[in-house]
Amino acid sequence: MNSSISIWEILMLLCFACSWPVSIVKSLRTKIVLGKSPIFMVIIIIGYIFGIIHKICNDFDLVTFLYLFNLLIVSADLCLYFYYIGKNKRDLLQK
Repeated sequence: MNSSISIWEILMLLCFACSWPVSIVKSLRTKIVLGKSPIFMVIIIIGYIFGIIHKICNDFDLVTFLYLFNLLIVSADLCLYFYYIGKNKRDLLQK
């Protein structure tokens, strides 16, 4: 295990951890997800999984939990997408 924690990695993950809740709140407030890309969110989730695997195998420290937190937040946003997309498409067709 490497005991040096990268402040830059922490700051990057904290920025992401702040931005995803904004997206989630917007989805919950407006109930509109038509502009979101589920493929993009899946790619981000896969990236976080790779980051977690790296941290567990090579450099396990508290930063690992930031990766996990971000993974959960993006997953929640993806769940909201699938929850609202059907209604959004139906509403669009009715107009």
